Amino acid sequence: MPEIHALSDNEKQQVRDELAKRIAGFRDEGLKLDMTRGKPGPDQLDLCNGLLTSVNARNFTSRDGVDSRNYGVLDGLAQAKELFAQYMGVIPEEIIIGGNSSLNMMFDTFAQLMTRGSSTRNTPWQGRKRKFICAVPGYDRHFTICEHFGIEMLNVDMTPDGPDMDAVEKLVKHDANIVGIWCVPRYSNPTGYTCSARTVERLASMPVKCPDFRIFWDDAYAVHFLGEQPDELANLLAACKKAGNAERVLMFGSTSKVSFPGAGIAMVAAASKNIAWLNERLFAQTIGPDKINMLRHVIFFKDMEGILHHMKRQARLLAPKFQALYSILSAELGGKGIAEWTSPRGGYFISLNTPDNCARKVVALAAELGVKLTPAGATFPYHKDPRDRNIRIAPTFPELNDLKKAAEVLAVCVQYVSLT
Repeated sequence: MPEIHALSDNEKQQVRDELAKRIAGFRDEGLKLDMTRGKPGPDQLDLCNGLLTSVNARNFTSRDGVDSRNYGVLDGLAQAKELFAQYMGVIPEEIIIGGNSSLNMMFDTFAQLMTRGSSTRNTPWQGRKRKFICAVPGYDRHFTICEHFGIEMLNVDMTPDGPDMDAVEKLVKHDANIVGIWCVPRYSNPTGYTCSARTVERLASMPVKCPDFRIFWDDAYAVHFLGEQPDELANLLAACKKAGNAERVLMFGSTSKVSFPGAGIAMVAAASKNIAWLNERLFAQTIGPDKINMLRHVIFFKDMEGILHHMKRQARLLAPKFQALYSILSAELGGKGIAEWTSPRGGYFISLNTPDNCARKVVALAAELGVKLTPAGATFPYHKDPRDRNIRIAPTFPELNDLKKAAEVLAVCVQYVSLT
């Protein structure tokens, strides 16, 4: 079919009538499908069932003699720090291992900056008009943290090379109230883009007006590739050190979509001065993290080769879902001039753009037909997509046949709304 908007009025009406029949058929099916969040499917979780028995009554002591059942070791077991320092591209002295949620560690770090100031400046962010740069479309939970603390958010476009660095550099050069930027640097949520080496270099070296400017580098999908090899991502901490801005970056990661989301381990990596600053509050905050879970992960995965092997097994489960989604979108929407979507090499999401002022209507119509999607606007601060066109698609959790049906419904909704 030619582009929809090139059709005559009679041809458009014929297409609308055909789509209306398909929509009526979906209603009759009584569908109950959910693609709202990027959750691992049960088959992915089954790959990690060995974690449930990797620590037992005979092997709860770490290699250096720590009883993982007891108090202490606030910044994480040495074995876990060694393994996940490799995961994050740092040395063990530059990492803290936490609980199961990197989002919790990001929120906590943000709270420390708001109330206590940074490692380079004692002035708290709170009480001043503060702003944060957000690459959009982006991760809604990052935006929620800013909104919770009353931080104004400034949008810049997320490009295939990462945040629009021309816009970022222009903003931070003259405004001392811009205290940081959020970035998911690899297989970003939801576009699936990976920051280029040049973007990493520019983030590390750009002049900033704010003396305690921080990059919250959420490498949530560090090893979540769909092919045989992951995307290459330049090491931002190394780049910041080279540029003389070692304290600029705070790097976060987790095993939430590597092992069990509800029982993974999270981590923050940073330069030594930032690590010392973060460690200062641990004594007041905790008696000790869940070291049994840390030991469980070390025993199960063993080393980075073990993690990568595990992720290749995951990729064999996920790749067919992504390919099925691409196939249906191409068949239903390709060449019609009404939609564009990303085809990431990894991560958990696909970003779909409809015509302007259509995303909310598409999501609402899909919900009427029994397919729940991430709310339109969720990928922008304050849930306000200025063009009302972006929809985040999460294909990982549904079974393959359910995913195909949900994708078909979505594509039909995009076409129908575009013609009304």
